Amino acid sequence: MSRPNHATTDDSANRNAPTNSDRPIHESYAFGVRIREGTSADGDPIYRFEAPTHEGIAFDDPDTAELYADVYFDVNGFQEAGTGDRGVPPTIIQAGRDTLVGYLLTQPDTGRHWVASYYGEKPEKIDRYVARVRKRARLIRERAAERGVAETEG
Repeated sequence: MSRPNHATTDDSANRNAPTNSDRPIHESYAFGVRIREGTSADGDPIYRFEAPTHEGIAFDDPDTAELYADVYFDVNGFQEAGTGDRGVPPTIIQAGRDTLVGYLLTQPDTGRHWVASYYGEKPEKIDRYVARVRKRARLIRERAAERGVAETEG
């Protein structure tokens, strides 16, 4: 599962570590949004979500990082700063149940069965919620590409 704010080896104490811009890109999206591959302080692979107006967040697996990016596009961006360790950004809450489900699945120690239990739904319904978020995010990115909004590297 994910580990938000996971320490990376690009820590200022490690002068020999590559900078974020030197890390390979796992996925690149429109509007300067990307997921970079990296390594944790323990040597484990991490996937760091980055966006121009977002503080960035790292995950243990690429699927969770990609879902986080889908949620980000679904709500036209959001900031987690100031929400606390367990808070949810207001933009996510206002977006509806499917978006909140997608966001919750990117949080530590929160899995498909936990979210299903929380909502009193079957796991298959949680999968459908996530599929809707992913579809909307994909359509947003496709429309951006049709309008000439290029992927940008940072």
